[in-house]
Amino acid sequence: MHIVTRSLAWVPAARPGFEGLTLTLTPTGATAVGHITAEPSETDPRGFDVFYRIECDEAWRTRYVTVADTATSRSLELWSTGDGHWQGDDGRMLVHLLDAVDVDLSATPFSNTLPIRRLGLALGQSAEITTAYIDIPSLHVSADRQRYTRIAPSTYRYESLDGSFVRDVEVDDEGFVTDYPGLFTRVGR
Repeated sequence: MHIVTRSLAWVPAARPGFEGLTLTLTPTGATAVGHITAEPSETDPRGFDVFYRIECDEAWRTRYVTVADTATSRSLELWSTGDGHWQGDDGRMLVHLLDAVDVDLSATPFSNTLPIRRLGLALGQSAEITTAYIDIPSLHVSADRQRYTRIAPSTYRYESLDGSFVRDVEVDDEGFVTDYPGLFTRVGR
């Protein structure tokens, strides 16, 4: 079995912090294990120290996610069938996440890689999706409608469909974010 491991890192633009991620790719899927730290800031007094794990199948559909904040001792686990059905750590079906295929963790640009890889958009194509959005550090989970449009070979326009948030996100050849204007910048290679 061919296994590839990548290490990625980002820094947030708005406050001191850091994210380190190890991604393991196999023929059956991808597993991302990350650690994010953020200091409190003037605009967001919530600091956090979060560990997460995201498991995807070979089509980049999220199948499992766990997030733990060591600063508050809060954590959550979610399981997905890969076709828009989610179950919480208490065993209940999460009907409010119906049709969400991807997970979106608010504190990491890695979340953008999931739909970018899964959708495989051609230049000029766009797609509307629903994500299981997890706010960091509250760990509140909600459905979030989004649109991705490939506007250049290495640029995707991200739009939140329930608000006015729009960003043109730069990625490398593998769909990993290099620059998320005003939010994150990748460090290293």
